Amino acid sequence: MIQFSANLGFLWTDRSLPEAIACAKRAGFAAVECHWPYDTPSEEVAQALRETGLPMLGLNTLRGDVEAGDNGVAALPGREADARRFIEQAVEYATAIDCSNIHVMAGFTDKGAAAREAFIENLTYACDLARQHNKTILIEPLNWYDVPGYHLQTVEEAQTVLREVDAANLKIMFDCYHMQIMGGDLLRRFKAAEQDVGHVQFAAVPDRGEPDSGEVNYSWLLREIAAAGFAKPFGAEYKPRLSTEEGLGWLAKF
Repeated sequence: MIQFSANLGFLWTDRSLPEAIACAKRAGFAAVECHWPYDTPSEEVAQALRETGLPMLGLNTLRGDVEAGDNGVAALPGREADARRFIEQAVEYATAIDCSNIHVMAGFTDKGAAAREAFIENLTYACDLARQHNKTILIEPLNWYDVPGYHLQTVEEAQTVLREVDAANLKIMFDCYHMQIMGGDLLRRFKAAEQDVGHVQFAAVPDRGEPDSGEVNYSWLLREIAAAGFAKPFGAEYKPRLSTEEGLGWLAKF
């Protein structure tokens, strides 16, 4: 049976993170994930996870100075100290709440040699540190319309990074929303990258709303991805068109 993870970066954002975890449990999700949980004490999140029995599947490294335009720093030459501090913070928090995956955010770059080298070196550092705590590092391609200039934009680019880092605990976040915009053909592209994929997310295209409308037939696609061998909960990372509760009809249908 297919299971789903609630991405609390977009769902129940009017609640505290522990309250949102409880809401996800009541709604029928099998897991949760988040973006930047650091303002909430890890003890409170860990307690909510224990009470609900839900695993936390992922969190992100900090973006940096968002007002100055940062969206991650791991591929930014000259920002190595920030990148490693954010990685260390994420690993520490993930360990405290027993979160399995850490998404290291690359940032905006010119895709040049210096950016590539910085990203490889920082990911190597992240993988070495995460391995000590039995964590997986994720990298995520983001589409060039929503996030122009982001260092990673396709699954194929991410696979090249995996080959260069050569760490068993480095995987790809395969976000169907971003990948549909960046070329589509989602099932074939997933199968071509299956051994490199650590997590799958989804949302409607083009509006990133609930996954029961738009360009992609997720009720078919997610079952096909599961049949291809993906056995983990799928991450529901969508932006509700109204309230989270009003948009949950898709969950029962799926």
